[in-house]
Amino acid sequence: MEPEYARQYRDLYTRHWWWRSREEAILEVLHRHLRARTDLKILDIGCGDGLFFDRLAEFGDVEGVEPDAGLVDPKGPHRARIRIASFDDNFRSTKSYSLILMLDVLEHLDNPGDALRHAYSLLAPSGALLLTVPAFQLLWTNHDVINHHRRRYRSKSMHPLLQQAGFATLEERYWYQWTCPAKLAIRLVESVFRRPPTVARVPPAWMNWPLYWMSRMEQQTLGKIGIPFGSSLMVYCKKQVAS
Repeated sequence: MEPEYARQYRDLYTRHWWWRSREEAILEVLHRHLRARTDLKILDIGCGDGLFFDRLAEFGDVEGVEPDAGLVDPKGPHRARIRIASFDDNFRSTKSYSLILMLDVLEHLDNPGDALRHAYSLLAPSGALLLTVPAFQLLWTNHDVINHHRRRYRSKSMHPLLQQAGFATLEERYWYQWTCPAKLAIRLVESVFRRPPTVARVPPAWMNWPLYWMSRMEQQTLGKIGIPFGSSLMVYCKKQVAS
């Protein structure tokens, strides 16, 4: 991650309408599938400074792995539960996890299939994986460039990766339909004026809160219907165990 982005990440996560609405939508998915479970062993891959840990803790014990040391506060409240390491075959654990999250992680990887297979190996037989990724290559903008994305996904490109890794999809949703025209317009402007990538900022409150509520309303209406497009894709899947 760009150093400037890393410095602003906590503020973006805790205040920006996109991070706030995504977190609420993810919690709704977890409550829908896990209901009142409180005994899970949870691994948050790409967890940053553990900013999601407090909300995830209602489902069980949470730990994380983060490859970018610049995102982890050495004195942070969750530091003892975060391993700074790449998520590859060198990452091992003595436990099996009930739930693994990969929230906007796969788009950064050259070999996403390897990461999914490794996640599969860390899950208990009845374990689940929840992932989110940016959707549709057509919506590629400088935001993807500055975030070091390798690609954007759609369900047709995600399904083979999950199936080959051994997962069965239980639910998938596109989110942020309303941002698609905006992203297309941004892409057009960037292609014409060749503007350099810049780090995202938290919009002023008069804009930030309406965008948050617009996103939440959409997630609870069009998101539930299953509209086949959006700028973000969420997939909730289970580990298949060979009989």
